Amino acid sequence: MIAVSQVKSQITLEEFLKLPETKPYSEYINGKIEQKPLPQGDHSTLQSRLVAVINEIIRPQKLGHGFTELLGN
Repeated sequence: MIAVSQVKSQITLEEFLKLPETKPYSEYINGKIEQKPLPQGDHSTLQSRLVAVINEIIRPQKLGHGFTELLGN
């Protein structure tokens, strides 16, 4: 886990991007580092519906394939 300095309350995007990944993941919002909230049921439902609509459009044309929460290692 990364400890954020209490002296410097805001950082630049460049500074944030140089930091190592954290788990749970962190986000850069308005100069501050915040823990990314865990997805809930509504998020999952919306994500699934959105990917289904995207795939209806792009797959028949062989333009790509949409996935949900695909994480690479």
